[in-house]
Amino acid sequence: MENKLKKQVGERLKESRKAANYTQAQVAEIMNMTQQQYSRFENGIFELNYAQIKKLCSLYDISADYLFGLKIF
Repeated sequence: MENKLKKQVGERLKESRKAANYTQAQVAEIMNMTQQQYSRFENGIFELNYAQIKKLCSLYDISADYLFGLKIF
């Protein structure tokens, strides 16, 4: 994933997490990772894999299209 896209995905993750009233620590626990690891996704440092994308979209009730900027809801 290119850096600009990783940053955009990270911003959408952060917005979606806040809209769902979760902390990074809560999401990290659900995702079986540390808060620091999850933070790296929101900051566009690390890429999500398919399973993580699916789980986060379900958790935040968003589509992958929204997450990747293909549709704005």
